[in-house]
Amino acid sequence: MRSFTFFERVSRAFRDHGSQLKLVLLCTTVSGGGLLAYGEAVAASEAAVTETKKVVVLGTGWAGTTFLRNLNNPRYEVHVVSPRNYFAFTPLLPSVTCGTVEARSVVEPVRNIFRKKKVDVQFSEAECVKIDAANRKVYCRSNISNNSNEKEEFIVDYDYLIIGVGANVNTFNTPGVLENCHFLKEVEDAQKIRRTVIDCFERASLPSVSEEEKKRILHFAIVGGGPTGVEFAAALHDFVTEDLVKLYPGIKDLVKITLLEAGDHILSMFDKRITAFAEDKFGRDGINVKTGSMVVKVSEKEISTKEMKNGGEITTIPYGMAVWSTGIGTRPFIKDFMTQIGQTNRRAVATDEWLRVEGTNNVYALGDCATINQRKVMEDIAAIFKKADADNSGTLTVKEFQEVLHDICERYPQVELYLKSKQMDDIADLLKESKGDVKRESIELNIEELKTALSKVDSQMKFLPATAQVASQQGTYLAKCFNRMEECEKNPEGPLRFRGEGRHRFKPFRYKHLGQFAPLGGEQTAAQLPGDWVSIGHSTQWLWYSIYASKQVSWRTRALVVSDWTRRFIFGRDSSQI
Repeated sequence: MRSFTFFERVSRAFRDHGSQLKLVLLCTTVSGGGLLAYGEAVAASEAAVTETKKVVVLGTGWAGTTFLRNLNNPRYEVHVVSPRNYFAFTPLLPSVTCGTVEARSVVEPVRNIFRKKKVDVQFSEAECVKIDAANRKVYCRSNISNNSNEKEEFIVDYDYLIIGVGANVNTFNTPGVLENCHFLKEVEDAQKIRRTVIDCFERASLPSVSEEEKKRILHFAIVGGGPTGVEFAAALHDFVTEDLVKLYPGIKDLVKITLLEAGDHILSMFDKRITAFAEDKFGRDGINVKTGSMVVKVSEKEISTKEMKNGGEITTIPYGMAVWSTGIGTRPFIKDFMTQIGQTNRRAVATDEWLRVEGTNNVYALGDCATINQRKVMEDIAAIFKKADADNSGTLTVKEFQEVLHDICERYPQVELYLKSKQMDDIADLLKESKGDVKRESIELNIEELKTALSKVDSQMKFLPATAQVASQQGTYLAKCFNRMEECEKNPEGPLRFRGEGRHRFKPFRYKHLGQFAPLGGEQTAAQLPGDWVSIGHSTQWLWYSIYASKQVSWRTRALVVSDWTRRFIFGRDSSQI
């Protein structure tokens, strides 16, 4: 009986503490009897338990999802908080509005994304309402109501906080926009636009509606001539001319699409050749492009614009559906967080070149809600001079400067951009420019002459655009930093600390522009690729298809998107209100 109790205790101990026990079972025969030996040991490698760090990720957009996909260090315990339990491939939202692609084809449940990862990941469908940076707490409200029709609130502690919540639509406080306009930021927005388009056609088909009212109902106004507004206008035009005119032949001649842009041109961030081609093509297609038209008010049935080309004259445009696609704004809880850390009167959270929020040690922000505050060379010119002056002579030679040039270009990328813009081979050409006709090897500069040489370098500083491409690259970069956190603590790999000793842990984030597309309808797309290479036409449309299919986050969504495109080629777009 005692023997049974002993074995029972051993078995229970093994089951309860299997990860910390080593069972050594030695069976031998001694004088015809059995000998059982049991040993308990803990391996040296198992004894040293690494402390886990709690990482809270806010948002499942491009930044947050890419961070999760690339994070593979098991020492982190990750808690994801987002009001939506899926990732949406937002570049295809204009296609969703017109039925070219179905909504479920562009979304992937976030649990599918991290379920096979070695990292411990927990997900909560909730929205963040407050960040307490001082106490490392995030206050959240559930996105799901309980039986009492109330939304539960909870608090999440963190060691590291990753903010990737994107941004709101910027209405510029224009009266009536929130009440009367559609937006195109989320999948739900695209679905709502699709239903409204069909509703407009059905309402205009009613026999009791007057001809004038039909024209108003079938007038679609898009505010904003950026990539989203232009692509939606092109997609809507294709939907109407290729599909809806066959189903509503009696009203096909009453449809009108107007694109309103406050600037002088649409697609102003693209090459001028693309801008000119887009405006010309829209003119041929019958899309009314009104540049220099600033929207000042939106009522239930009319849009009021200030015509900048006509001395600020106010005109009104009747419309049936309006889509607002102009700029991005800050979310309320992000504004509150910025006030806490002393970042007031800013459009987005300011971070350093390592995506760490300025004024904090353990909070990172990326994507549309953040902007990198690149440090200026002239702010650190004295520290740079002191670090480069190895012999403390008070002057810098070309050789001394070149020894720290790599660290300078890595820490201040505007230096390299300035050299390229001036078509200079290396820093010696820049220093020689400030010294005049002096031999390269005999150039010596004091600190005032160095200031003169680098005085125009900071003019090359640019803010990154709020695009999926930027957010995705930032998520990948930050995940790699977290994966190698301990290694880089011991062996820093970043540039020299010009205002301190040693090196930075990591190399700063560098955005690599891979190009941008602007679908213009009619199976034609414009692309501006690296090296200022511009491609426009049908072949570029197929390049767009292949790249967007390859960028899907799973084989499931990739197959669904390609099948949707194939279905559209064969059967056309679906015009049901589902």
